[in-house]
Amino acid sequence: MVKDGSFLDFFYTSQDGLKLHARIYGAESSQDATANPGSCPVVCLPGLTRNARDFHELALHLAKDAEKPRRIICFDYRGRGLSAYDPNWQNYNVGTEAADIIAGLDALGIAQATFIGTSRGGLIIHVLAMMRPALIRAAVLNDIGPVIEPTGLAHIRSYLENAPRPADFTEAVRIQKTVHGEAFPALSDADWQRFVHAIYRDEAGTPVADYDPALLSTVLAMDLTKPLPDLWPQFEALASVPMLAIRGANSRLLSAETLEEMRRRHPQFAAFTVEGQGHAPLLETGKLPARIADFLREADTATAFPAKA
Repeated sequence: MVKDGSFLDFFYTSQDGLKLHARIYGAESSQDATANPGSCPVVCLPGLTRNARDFHELALHLAKDAEKPRRIICFDYRGRGLSAYDPNWQNYNVGTEAADIIAGLDALGIAQATFIGTSRGGLIIHVLAMMRPALIRAAVLNDIGPVIEPTGLAHIRSYLENAPRPADFTEAVRIQKTVHGEAFPALSDADWQRFVHAIYRDEAGTPVADYDPALLSTVLAMDLTKPLPDLWPQFEALASVPMLAIRGANSRLLSAETLEEMRRRHPQFAAFTVEGQGHAPLLETGKLPARIADFLREADTATAFPAKA
């Protein structure tokens, strides 16, 4: 592990030999499993082209919680952030990435955790529920559910296909406001600054998208003229764990109707709609850090609920 101020850089090897990366927060206080009895570690999984930096502010908040400071693990998927790029772009899929998360947690000796997943990260949580259900103590789904709206996916593909390359971070903010500003009127200038510094890595002052360009091939391979398969069976596999679903009020990817159906099907379900944000809400903004921390404390003491037959 490599120390970097408020977090540790952790590197491990995937089953197929790639060097992968995660950030670990709160390690000084919770490296020892007995140091925080009853406080479940938290695993943060980002969106399609995103990385561990998305969770920096939230991770600091949770790691320094006065009542229950936690160990937070924020993953870079293969081909993102500090993780190695895969020479075969077809390995950029949810199943492979779920296996990578399991490998990382095994390397850390973590047998159970609460998961926070934004967009693609939430899909990976669904897959983990089938691959290793005992791994998930509770789940937070950020603007994602078992049904993905095709219009939202088409919007993401269009943006990625035509994403301009900013010359500096001032231009990067302007570009992101132009593309996403209508869906995110609640964001402050400071929010936009954090947003772009999470998306781009800084190469001598020039913002560079922090993911393998070959990742776009996975998006282009999708046939959006056909109905997308849903994940209701995988969602049902999560019925035994407490769940918090967060939806951006302006989201194109997670509909209000799907959110209500999730509520109907899940026995330990809470939902929170974020006004003035779209896909996906920034988890460090507004009341979200406190709401997530409250949910984690409640989930630590919740009694396991039997899954629906």
